Amino acid sequence: MDIVVCVKRVPATDTAIKVAADGKSFDTTGVKFELNAYDEYALEQALRIKEQQNAGSVTVVTLGPKAAEKELRDALARGADQAVLLSTDQWVVDSWACAQALAAWIKTVKCDLVLCGKQAVDADNNQLPSRLAAMLGFGCVTEVAKLALENGTFTAERDIEGAREVLTCKTPAVLSCNKGLNEPRYANLKGIMAAKKKPFTETPAQLPAAAMTVTSLELPKPRAAGKILGTGIDAVSALVAALRNEAKVL
Repeated sequence: MDIVVCVKRVPATDTAIKVAADGKSFDTTGVKFELNAYDEYALEQALRIKEQQNAGSVTVVTLGPKAAEKELRDALARGADQAVLLSTDQWVVDSWACAQALAAWIKTVKCDLVLCGKQAVDADNNQLPSRLAAMLGFGCVTEVAKLALENGTFTAERDIEGAREVLTCKTPAVLSCNKGLNEPRYANLKGIMAAKKKPFTETPAQLPAAAMTVTSLELPKPRAAGKILGTGIDAVSALVAALRNEAKVL
C-alpha cells in the first residue's frame, strides 16, 4: 500500500506569538518551529501499516517554506521512504488553496491512502482532510482514534459527543488522525543517518488564488490582574458577593 502523509511545519505550542508589522500575519523572528503534533500520529500510523504489510511506501509531503525541510528530514529519520516539499514563500492560511495544491500533487503519484493530522495546532480549522478527500474523490473519515485494516477496507473509530462511532471505509481514502491513535516514535541515530540518503524532492507549489484572506490579526486583550478578596472565613462573603455582582455567575 502506497501511503501519502500530509504534514505541516507549525510554531511550537510554547512560543510567544507576535503580530507582524503588516497586521495580517505573525512575526517569525525567534520563533521555534516543529512538526505539527497531530501529524505525528498520522506518520506513525502510516509506518505501522507499512510494517504490518511488509510492503508499500510512505511519502511525506508539506506545503511551506524551504525551512520546512527540517521537519521533512525528521519524518524521513523516523522511517518515511521519501519526502516532497511544495515550496512557497506565502503565508498560507486558506485550507481550500492548500488542499488544491496538495491534491494536484497527489494526483500525479500512486496513492492508496492519505493520512493527515486532524488539524494543525496553529490555525486549528480542521478543514484540510475533508477538502482534500472531496478534491481527490476519495472516501473520508476524520478524527480517527482507532484503526484496523483488512482486505483493503478500514474499520475506524472516532469519538463523538457522548459515544464512539465505528465506520468502515474502502481505499483509496483520506483519514485524519487524532491523539490516542498510537504512540509516535522518535528518530534514532540510525534513522537520522539513513535519512540523508533518502529521496528528497523540492518543487514550487501550484497555489490557486485564495478563497479566504486575512484582513487583520491581533492578539487577545490581556487578562485583568487577579483580585485578593481577603483571607480565611471573612473572604467567603466577599467572594460570594463578587461572583454575584461582578462576575454574575450566581
